[in-house]
Amino acid sequence: MILKEHNQSAGKKRKHAALARPALGNFGRNEWAIIGAPCDDIKAMAKQLLTALSPAKIACVDASHADEADTLNAPAEGAALTYTTYHNRQELHYQGQLNAFQNRQLFNGSDMILVNGNHHQAKKQVVIIDSRKKASLQKRLTQLTDVRLFLLADGENGLYDFVKEAIPAWQQVPVYGLNETGRIIQFFKDALQQSVPLLNGLVLAGGKSERMGQDKAAINWHRKEQRYHMADLLKNYVDEVYISCRTDQQQAVDPAYPAIADTFTGLGPFGAILSAFREQPERAWLVVACDLPLLDKTTLDFLTAHRDTSAVATTFESPHDGFPEPLITIWEPKSYPVLLSFLAQGYSCPRKVLINSDARIVQPPQPTALMNVNTPEELEQAKALLQQKTINA
Repeated sequence: MILKEHNQSAGKKRKHAALARPALGNFGRNEWAIIGAPCDDIKAMAKQLLTALSPAKIACVDASHADEADTLNAPAEGAALTYTTYHNRQELHYQGQLNAFQNRQLFNGSDMILVNGNHHQAKKQVVIIDSRKKASLQKRLTQLTDVRLFLLADGENGLYDFVKEAIPAWQQVPVYGLNETGRIIQFFKDALQQSVPLLNGLVLAGGKSERMGQDKAAINWHRKEQRYHMADLLKNYVDEVYISCRTDQQQAVDPAYPAIADTFTGLGPFGAILSAFREQPERAWLVVACDLPLLDKTTLDFLTAHRDTSAVATTFESPHDGFPEPLITIWEPKSYPVLLSFLAQGYSCPRKVLINSDARIVQPPQPTALMNVNTPEELEQAKALLQQKTINA
């Protein structure tokens, strides 16, 4: 049976949910096709950029001109997938065609993807004007959908007329010489910086507080309910702040504080984080639990200053047990598919995701600021520490 998606604007029902989709290309968010020069020149340029843009995680997409039979280290005959470990690397050989959905999973951890545009398409393009590939470039004009830079090879004086005709706004695109290595590297460094996701805040306030015996989010530690105190604290670090809550709590949240109700129900904080990404998958999320009454500006200053956008997340090492602390963490957009993959394997523990993923873990400047308050006994301890902090201030 074939399901067809109907046009909602025409008054017909939609067969599938209208989800917010990440701005992905064929391979990932920040992909660049380099097109218009011989493949060896494109590879040389990519090699320069890999060195210059380190330690950012740069991926490369290319194609081999060799016959399949001549490929070195071919997969074991008959194996659909071969995984080989070496002293300092691993290799995967896959017998089959990867589509865009699979590519995006494979390249999810990359900060930038450099694509040989002679063989593959990408969302943004750098066009090299080189007479040796003039005919080839003319055949690929439909691939020039978002040209951000022109590079003139030695001996070239300007853009071809067919390029100008294909790109109406060509005059607004910068033009460098292919030998201007410094300017090209700076262009890509700027592109990396511009691709850093905006940061939102999420206050986790959807727990049932069964051990505490009262709603932890409503406790007045700092002259207002804790969920609102935490939201106000985060406002100095993020673009927007949201209160995470259960659906049945949403009406009780102060309208001055926008809320995101859990849509991944029954999963606790894991579901709250996924629900936030479902709303805005292009944003990073600074997630804090509401039961951290000692959390302060010094701690948040330190976390945001050490944010590593190349990692899945940036978090503290818990002073309690030495494991990552998932409930005061910056979760990058690339963590969204990672979280979903753990859920697909039957795991809903955000700490397990941090332990088994490429997360940056830093030491808290003030370990007591990470104190969780879940029981009446811990509540009294926190009160005493807050009073002492006030006396010493």
